[in-house]
Amino acid sequence: MATPFPLSEEDTKLRYITPDIMRAGWDIHTQIRMEYYFTEGRVVVHGTQARRMEGRKADYLLSYRANMPLAIVEAKRHDQPLGAGMTQAVEYAARLDIPFAYSSNGRGFLEHDMLTGRESELPRHAFPSPEALWQRLLAHKSLMPETQAIVDQPWYFGEDAHTPRYYQRIAVNRAVEAIARGQKRLLLVMATGTGKTYTAFQIIYRLWKSGARRKVLFLADRNFLVDQTMNQDFRPFGNKMHKIVHRRLDSAYEIYLALYQQLAGDENEEPFRQFQPGFFDLIIVDECHRGSARENSRWRRILDYFSGATQIGLTATPRESEDVSTSGYFGPPVYTYSLRQGIDDGFLAPYKVIRVMLDKDLDGWRPGPGVIDDYGNEIEDRDYNVRDYDRNLIIDDRTLAVARRVSEFLKDNDRFAKTIVFCANIDHAERMRQALVNENADLVARHPRYVMRITGDNPQGKAQLDNFLDPDSPFPVIVTTSRLLTTGADCKTCKLIVLDNVINSMTEFKQIIGRGSRLRPENGKWFFTIMDFRDACRLFADPDFDGDPLPPDDPALPDDPPLPDDPALPPGGDSARPPRPETERQPTPRIHGVDVSIVHEQVQYYGEDGKLVTESLIDYSRRNIRQKFATLDTFLHAWNVEARKQAIVEELSRQGVPLAMLREVSGKTDIDDFDLICHIAFDQKPLTRAERAARVRKRDYLHRYSEQARAVLSALLDKYQDAGISQLEDLGVLALPPFNRMGSPRSLADLFGGRQGLLDALRGLEAEIYAA
Repeated sequence: MATPFPLSEEDTKLRYITPDIMRAGWDIHTQIRMEYYFTEGRVVVHGTQARRMEGRKADYLLSYRANMPLAIVEAKRHDQPLGAGMTQAVEYAARLDIPFAYSSNGRGFLEHDMLTGRESELPRHAFPSPEALWQRLLAHKSLMPETQAIVDQPWYFGEDAHTPRYYQRIAVNRAVEAIARGQKRLLLVMATGTGKTYTAFQIIYRLWKSGARRKVLFLADRNFLVDQTMNQDFRPFGNKMHKIVHRRLDSAYEIYLALYQQLAGDENEEPFRQFQPGFFDLIIVDECHRGSARENSRWRRILDYFSGATQIGLTATPRESEDVSTSGYFGPPVYTYSLRQGIDDGFLAPYKVIRVMLDKDLDGWRPGPGVIDDYGNEIEDRDYNVRDYDRNLIIDDRTLAVARRVSEFLKDNDRFAKTIVFCANIDHAERMRQALVNENADLVARHPRYVMRITGDNPQGKAQLDNFLDPDSPFPVIVTTSRLLTTGADCKTCKLIVLDNVINSMTEFKQIIGRGSRLRPENGKWFFTIMDFRDACRLFADPDFDGDPLPPDDPALPDDPPLPDDPALPPGGDSARPPRPETERQPTPRIHGVDVSIVHEQVQYYGEDGKLVTESLIDYSRRNIRQKFATLDTFLHAWNVEARKQAIVEELSRQGVPLAMLREVSGKTDIDDFDLICHIAFDQKPLTRAERAARVRKRDYLHRYSEQARAVLSALLDKYQDAGISQLEDLGVLALPPFNRMGSPRSLADLFGGRQGLLDALRGLEAEIYAA
């Protein structure tokens, strides 16, 4: 029976598309996911406020089995063209690494084969079955039976397992398939905070359960990273898992975890040679951009010794230079998921940058002849600058100025926001700790662990590392460090990163920024702040920050510093240097009484294009709106011809224009989205919704209709005045008060001569509302 209104998209799915898919053999409980959100929605930050945009979703995700999706189906209304959803379906299929994309209006299906690039129209009864699509995929990939058996191995879905995000699924599936085909070296590049160890676990699990790999070694370069991996992502391995502690192998286990430092030993002792070269058949190398990427390193010797094993490198920061080449050893990445992708998808936290400029950093400092330091030694008379401070010269008042500004920020925002202060060296970290203690003495008196130093030489501080990383542990709040926390520390609730060290290494910079990139809404963490005292954030502007593998870093700074995670272990990295004899050490000149002040601060936000922007929220939004609509006339034309005004609002939201936040900031809470956009972007005087409704009533538009029809339109105008134009775009409102007291939706439509007459009346009412 014909309906008085066009079928909505939901009606079309319910009556036609879903039944057609199910008739093709797709199980509604295990193979069909509707309204599949594959991103969380990017978090937009301005000031201290943050809001999450809507995530991206596919109407249907069809899977052969769990985490083996085969098709995306985008649905459109029954009166739309068959291919109206194809552009979106292809975009989603490409992003999700899915081989088949479909668009449907309920009258049939348009198929886009992502494998061949061909499109074909299918009648309703001809939608392909799960087995048909699976066989087409296998035929395209030419998988041998033994290869297919590995690829078919299910994921781990125990009680403690979570559903993988789409990029984790892609990374795991690509890695397993590459290994099944015989590839021996693989590289996965995934931004910090995107779950590299969870991805590694699922790869290991599927290969291990299929019998393709039996003995597995997971290598890391931090002791706490090994423990963290065992206690979290690898926990399902249970008693099959073993941490190599005493350099001696117990062959009863199947999954082994070890430190590079332990297995590498020194030049005279290489413990890894106690093991047979063929013992391991799979090696996972965590943070593989470090020592293992350098051809002549001791760490590389481990991988060379077990060269017969399949080896997978994991990193957020691949490096390419004459001496260090991540892809040169592991090959080009089989999958890359960047920080920018993670932020745009809403899986990672965006950041705000506060650049603090001190006078002695900008102008430098010169002691003049005969100036004595705190040790009674004459300070060399020359110009000192930000690269010298805390390495060649210590200015105590500069340390105090940094500690004071950091403490002021926390006092103005959240004094219990977990904070990492990255310092030039261990000595600097200790002095910074003392300064922060004195600036926060009130809290330190009640909570002695409020401020702590966590560095490789400090057992007491390192003992508190787990507490700092634990979201449920309130203390420590502020930690000072040099390099121990740059890599791998899973600081889920870190809200403030302070940079008080000259950083020229892009690798180090990206690793440090990654300490704050976890998103943790349940703990109130929607974004993090970077407070930069040494202009390290200039590296955000470098194309390599979120681009291709990195060029050589500044040779003045060693890439692999000593990593003394455990005093009982051998020295940490390849660049570990033996300490100089005490007789060679000279105290770094230190002086106090030098006036240091802040001369300027600049606040920047993470923009839509991944770059830092300095504008206010209004300036930022104006720029984004004008990128879409260059002139007022362009916007007015788009608004007038768009049947569904909310579509324009949603598109601007996806481009980073937070209209709800703008309305709050501008104080214009009683105007609709149209006036807000015109006011913000094109400096037009806004009218309130009440003023627009009153103007319509003064004109003769309503009087064109019968008394009963006028009552319907007047009630719709009241709805607009209360809640905006969206109330006129959803005919479902006719089933709600007060319309349900006026009659049924069909009888109300008859007042206007039928469905089309009602739609024409609504379009006319919208035109009157927005008439110039």
